[in-house]
Amino acid sequence: MEAFAHNLFFFIVAIGVLITFHEFGHFWVARKVGVKVLRFSIGFGPPLWRYQKSPQDTEFVVAAMPLGGYVRMVDEREGEVAPEDLPYAFNRQSLAKRIAIVAAGPLFNLLLAVLLYWVVLITGEVGLRPIVESAPPGTLAAQAGFQAGDEIIAVEGEPTPTWSQVLGRLTAEMMTDLKIQVEVRTASGERAVRILEIPKELADDPAKLGQHLGLRPWEPPIPAVIDRIEAGSPAEQAGLQPGDQIVAVNDEKIDDWRKFVTIVRGSPGRVLKLEINRNGEYLTLSLIPQTVTGPDGKEIGRIGAGVKVPEGLYEKMRVTYRLGPIEALTTAFGKTLEFSWLTLKMMGKMVIGEASVKNLSGPISIAQFAGQSAALGMNYFLKFLAIVSISLGVLNLLPIPMLDGGHLLFYFLEGIRGRPLSDEAIAMAQQIGMTILLALMALAFFLDIQRLFH
Repeated sequence: MEAFAHNLFFFIVAIGVLITFHEFGHFWVARKVGVKVLRFSIGFGPPLWRYQKSPQDTEFVVAAMPLGGYVRMVDEREGEVAPEDLPYAFNRQSLAKRIAIVAAGPLFNLLLAVLLYWVVLITGEVGLRPIVESAPPGTLAAQAGFQAGDEIIAVEGEPTPTWSQVLGRLTAEMMTDLKIQVEVRTASGERAVRILEIPKELADDPAKLGQHLGLRPWEPPIPAVIDRIEAGSPAEQAGLQPGDQIVAVNDEKIDDWRKFVTIVRGSPGRVLKLEINRNGEYLTLSLIPQTVTGPDGKEIGRIGAGVKVPEGLYEKMRVTYRLGPIEALTTAFGKTLEFSWLTLKMMGKMVIGEASVKNLSGPISIAQFAGQSAALGMNYFLKFLAIVSISLGVLNLLPIPMLDGGHLLFYFLEGIRGRPLSDEAIAMAQQIGMTILLALMALAFFLDIQRLFH
């Protein structure tokens, strides 16, 4: 329940920010070109909060259903307009002004992404150095020749100082090329190039790709020395103390903390015979791991003890990536353009059947991603917001009736014909657009439910 509340809170924050920027784009440009705005609403349904300076000013509303928003302008097509307001009616504006007002919403979403990336880049991102673990046999990384200790320094020529940037670049490159050049610095300090070849069927299925890629962060060997023990835990009941070094379990030698964890997780409810070194004295203890449910729903063992991390190890594995204000702005624009194009390309591939519709995300998945990114830190949440803002901007520019892009299509045709489309033609197109959008929403929601059960 706590995780649900956490995800829901950050989902509402994310949607609120993105919708506010989108609608503010429409509102700001409308005001600038002389159109009177009656209402600026974040959300639909009954108002929870409203503010209006005077009856002649815009009414600002926060409504009960946060999944959307709107800007209501004076428009003769939506009802009677007072004679004094006719010059400020949307439908009486020039074609250029109407295009500017409609396009402003999606464009403000793209500008928001630039701003968010800029903030992340100038504040600096602390990440994990992209040093790889030994690739499991048969994986794509093993086939490419990756070795334990390789540090990825560039993907297709673009520097990648952190793991998150490596994954972002790989994801981006897979949209256009299934043969990716990865430059590494080997454990001996030499530079080398590894070529990742991605089968098309895996590029279209992120879950399967993750299983077969084989690129894993390096986990340095850590001595199995106890650092902290939870009160009332199986570790405390067995008599373990901070500073104890695990020497053997059931007569099997332990030379690394990960090996000890693997044995504990695989032994829920079973008696383990521990041999420990306590200040030079060797002792034998009996330990029974508590049975708990793991992330995959299976039973695992847990003892309630933490490892003593060697001094300086965290600093050795972390790196800070930061840019100056001007360079950060250029990079932020580049990232926004790149991900806009990739989003459009992915949508096109799904339409023609070259990419799986499993890549669609609905509100449940977005809420989970919002909560997870927020739990990782502010910079991760800002990057999540930037990506969703780009998706929202690109989606709204698609020439689908009911979306901003559909209205822009009508204006394009009006410019060619020299007169607006008939009300009947627009109404029919909007019905088709609504059907398409409802079908997409239903599919995304169905995929969300399917992911929950898998």
